[in-house]
Amino acid sequence: MRSLLDSRAAICIGAREVTRFLQLLVTVDLTLSMKAFVLICVLLIAGCSSAGGLTPFTTDGCSLFPEGTLKQKDLWLTCCTDHDLAYWMGGTSDDREKADRELKECVAKAGERSIAQLMLAGVRVGGTPYLPSTFRWGYGWPWPRGYTALTDEEWLRIKETLSGKHREGH
Repeated sequence: MRSLLDSRAAICIGAREVTRFLQLLVTVDLTLSMKAFVLICVLLIAGCSSAGGLTPFTTDGCSLFPEGTLKQKDLWLTCCTDHDLAYWMGGTSDDREKADRELKECVAKAGERSIAQLMLAGVRVGGTPYLPSTFRWGYGWPWPRGYTALTDEEWLRIKETLSGKHREGH
């Protein structure tokens, strides 16, 4: 069974590779139907590289958004890191709405209400769990996950991963 998983991982690609591939696909001179066929093939094998497991927590700060003002460069970075943690874990659509609302409130508390509103709009559009991006809802789990409530076992896995107790294969 282990060798089957190893060989399967060799043909699988992750969300980062899919995102890069989509950027490249737009520039290639192919018919629309050929691009659609290639895209479907890529999406069918996307996300299987972690073989059902939770990846270690990573954060890219505020993703595609500044992390603060020109004077205070990290003004709302902790807001984004907390938000990334919620997005890494995933969960229901209500969980996502709560995480997005908390991001908005955190940035507003930093004194930037208009920025908070802009960020909320950005995460509501860009954070959908249905695209294989590195900042999608539930990005710690293999794509596609959608809006799935976390099970007791998944909560345990999250706690173990965050505490450093989990090691792949154990």
